Amino acid sequence: MSRTSTKILAALAALPLIAGLAACASPAAGDAGAAADDVVKIGVVGKGDPQWAAFEEAAAAEDIQIEIVDFADYAQPNPALTEGELDLSQFQHIVYLADYNVSAGEDLAPIGSTAIYPLGLYSLKYDSVKDIPAGETVAVPNDASNQARALLVLQSAGLIELKSGGTIFSDLADIDEANSKVKVTALEASLTPTSLPDVAAAIINNDFVEDTGLTFEDAIAKDDPSDPNALPYVNIFAARADDTDDATYLKLVEIFQTDPAVQEALVDASGGTGVPIVTPVEDLEDSLAKVEADTKSAKG
Repeated sequence: MSRTSTKILAALAALPLIAGLAACASPAAGDAGAAADDVVKIGVVGKGDPQWAAFEEAAAAEDIQIEIVDFADYAQPNPALTEGELDLSQFQHIVYLADYNVSAGEDLAPIGSTAIYPLGLYSLKYDSVKDIPAGETVAVPNDASNQARALLVLQSAGLIELKSGGTIFSDLADIDEANSKVKVTALEASLTPTSLPDVAAAIINNDFVEDTGLTFEDAIAKDDPSDPNALPYVNIFAARADDTDDATYLKLVEIFQTDPAVQEALVDASGGTGVPIVTPVEDLEDSLAKVEADTKSAKG
């Protein structure tokens, strides 16, 4: 892990957030759960990202065969996992998983952390946030978890003001329009990049940035992954609740977290913006339980 990652881990430790390897043991792949000759299907958004080829190779070296199943948008992998079409998913952070579990009445669970990624604001028309004229429109993702985070980025950039001050549950109704510089429209996450010719700027999830011909360095604003409130936005491997102790799945998490080629590809895929993180599973579970409780309360 890089020196930058080490500093960020220290900053997040006060939660407590990050403390060494995931608390589960790392048994050999054949000790329990899926047999070594079974194929483990993992749902992702962005199969072309280089960490997946590196991960397949590293898993094969441990006699575990995996199949990376690609999905076009974030709404699809969790239902597929719930229905047993997948064995694991790796595309979401804790806030997204909590919203899914509460909305769908499900109990998918985290079994390991992967990384945290800053969320960026991009524009084809303006080189700086300060150049965006008053009254222009900015696009954000329409899914609840990413929308709230996107609005916090816009508030930090001075483009909007949120009535609540901003929370992980903020939505468009929370925008104080009278005291905001821009208007905000919500689109499905995969469509925010294609909206760029028609809006002043757009919040674009990392999975879709390079599809637009942009680079991560093109962001004109972004949030800070070292923020102590970052734990709910740590990306995770998720499994069905009955499979959280599956030895093969836990071995795959260990491989992903420790294999140098996988980690290098993970950082490269994010243009150097992704920060690999190893968080104890119990901390992930505690964070999920808290966010789920808050989500239920927020939804009434």
